[in-house]
Amino acid sequence: MTELNSPQDSQDPQDAESPHGGLCAGVSAAETAIMVLDDEKRLAGWSREAETLFGYRPDEVLGRPADVILADADTGTGLLATSGRRGRTPTVRGVRHRDGHRVEAAVTCGRLPDGNSQAAWLVQAMPAKELRERAVDQAVLAGLYHQSPVLLTLYETDGRLRWFNHAVEEQFGVPAGECAGKFPKDLLPQGALLSDEGYEVPDIEEIVRRVVRTGEPVIDMRYRSDTPLEPLREHVWTASYFVLNDEDGAPVGVCETGVDISERYVARQRLALLSGAGGSIGGTLDMRRTAAELGDLVVPQFADAAVVALFAPVLSGQEPPVPVSGGKAGAELREVARSARPAAAGDVAAAVLDAAGPRCLADAAPVRDPAAGALVLPLEARGVAMGAVALVRSAPRDPFDAEEIALAEELASRTAVCVDNARRYAREHATALMLQQDLLPRALPRPAGVELAHRYLPATGGEGVGGDWYDVIPLSGARVGFVVGDVAGRGMNAAATMGRLRTTVGALAALDLAPEELLARLDDLVVQSGAIRTADEAEDQAFGVTCLYAIYDPVSRRCVMARAGHPPPVLVVPGRHAELLDLPSGPPLGLGGLPFESAEVELPEGAVLALYTDGLVESRDRDVDGGIRALCEAITRPGRDPLEDLCDSVTAALLPRPPEDDAALLLVRVHALAEDLVSTWDIPADPGEVARSRSLVTERLERWEVDESASFTVELVVSELVTNAIRYGRPPVRLRLIRERGLIVEVSDGGHTSPHLRRAAMEDEGGRGLFLVAQMTQRWGTRYTPAGKTIWTELSLDPDKLTPLAFGL
Repeated sequence: MTELNSPQDSQDPQDAESPHGGLCAGVSAAETAIMVLDDEKRLAGWSREAETLFGYRPDEVLGRPADVILADADTGTGLLATSGRRGRTPTVRGVRHRDGHRVEAAVTCGRLPDGNSQAAWLVQAMPAKELRERAVDQAVLAGLYHQSPVLLTLYETDGRLRWFNHAVEEQFGVPAGECAGKFPKDLLPQGALLSDEGYEVPDIEEIVRRVVRTGEPVIDMRYRSDTPLEPLREHVWTASYFVLNDEDGAPVGVCETGVDISERYVARQRLALLSGAGGSIGGTLDMRRTAAELGDLVVPQFADAAVVALFAPVLSGQEPPVPVSGGKAGAELREVARSARPAAAGDVAAAVLDAAGPRCLADAAPVRDPAAGALVLPLEARGVAMGAVALVRSAPRDPFDAEEIALAEELASRTAVCVDNARRYAREHATALMLQQDLLPRALPRPAGVELAHRYLPATGGEGVGGDWYDVIPLSGARVGFVVGDVAGRGMNAAATMGRLRTTVGALAALDLAPEELLARLDDLVVQSGAIRTADEAEDQAFGVTCLYAIYDPVSRRCVMARAGHPPPVLVVPGRHAELLDLPSGPPLGLGGLPFESAEVELPEGAVLALYTDGLVESRDRDVDGGIRALCEAITRPGRDPLEDLCDSVTAALLPRPPEDDAALLLVRVHALAEDLVSTWDIPADPGEVARSRSLVTERLERWEVDESASFTVELVVSELVTNAIRYGRPPVRLRLIRERGLIVEVSDGGHTSPHLRRAAMEDEGGRGLFLVAQMTQRWGTRYTPAGKTIWTELSLDPDKLTPLAFGL
């Protein structure tokens, strides 16, 4: 009689033959009660599990008939009567426990083939509930091996293969028995592991070792490769990994679950391409950049290489060429973008485009070459081809199918529309820029008393050129006017509005208006132009224009300025830091009814005045205040730099990249006229003082070494102007000569009566004075001041340019 301490013979021979027996063996084996019977059906062996199940100790049952101990509690039927001699299917029966309660047990009884008289029968028993659970477990394991579509693989802790199911065998064509103990890289195709972002990650062995090391699962790793059974077809799998631990928590392996998501991956990729096309293609109005964005989108997710070519006229902003005889376009294609992984695939795509591009454009349809894995499509917008694109796939990727060709056509169509928009913008931008440059001064005048440097940088963004402008206007009395303005909006209308306002400012400045009055008149004109606008006309872009107008007098070194919503100027005095001038802030033009105020400042010798538009100081990453501070820093220099160099350094510091908005900068370095070039006399309001005035002028002209012929003309002009001031004006009367290139003669009086130029009749005794002045001078005019008016004239001192007198006219 024997007490069995371990179920050595408990494994069913069927389990040893199962393909998944390595997994199923031992399931619930530790809970199986083992009993051995001799030839007389008496108990000869009793395991500890049997004691636990039925409650009897070995010494209580050994040698007793099994039919007594294991009899059916309901019918009293013996064990062998129901189990048979070689029962392999468990029989569920109710057996009385030692303490009397009923035990539902699944019992199997079979004769041992090599048994003897002491051990002839083997009886196995377990609770019936556990038998059902074991059956389910075995069914699950069998299903995971034979039926599961999920790819299951077990790895040793070092990454070697231990087992995989039938789904893996079927897809990769590798028997599980031949792979145990080998590394995956020695058996499976060398694919690329991809994350959701598409970049490569470590190989499978490294992933297994990491899971073992950290105990953390790895979820949804993407693996892309062909298989030995389908070497020309690419598959994509998603795999997850988790560690397997023993009863003590020590890792014994790693389980991998994998699913073939090739179709879902392709569908998701196509959807992502279409979704990404809306956000990534056409973000800029640059044709080359748009073409490159198409390549960046499709490579490598959709193709291994993409080459885009556009017609030469399209690149210059012109209309696409019309096909000529034979269906060929009358212009050459120029490659503008190439994207390839690897680079050699780009050469293949370029060659395919050269070969199949003409046919594609002639037929206005895609051309597919499955053998080369190539697809050439026209870039059509509005029914006209802008160019073509070639896509290439390398083995083992599948050639383009019908659905993928439709997707590629959609991407090409969207790209073509963006290219056409960029082409139209390029044409309009070039036209507006040309118009704007024509309207801006080609060369600024160089009046005495100032040095000038200027820069205009047109916007490079997608909204077109703006309406920034500046100008320098010579005025009477050696004064000079400076204007800078900014038209709201972009494009042709803004450029045209700028030209209209610049012309208007020039006309108003010729009237010698004060800055605040000039802005008020300009504001009135803008309001009036808006009032007569018809309902179907767009709003005048002159509304909201900002402008600054300044007048500098080199004789007094004083500058009067007024602004309409424009940034104030920056002043740099030699030896000091630049500062922002405090000017009254008037409203932008077009609001109407609001006053403008001016401010007068005295500018030291050599001071630099900076007039600018907001595009110079404002950008997306910098507000106006920060930009003005940067301007003050950039324009402050310890020495006296040439003004052109200073202009370059300021624009480079404030605009390191192409500007998003138009930017204009006008630098003015002021100087005072030398005192010996200006002579001023107060003339009493007495007709007898006219002769003395001529004498004073003659003496000054001799000191200036003026030619006698020119001196005679000047004396005549002075005589006429002083006589008119004394006769028709009001005291005080003042005479001023300014020796600036030519000669400026000014006579001021306290009256506000405007002089009129008229033609005297033959019998008239007077009325010829201003007519003679106009004939003998280059320019003349009237300037009004709060104290009265000034009649000014400009004469050339070159004898060859003097106007001869024509008496009797």
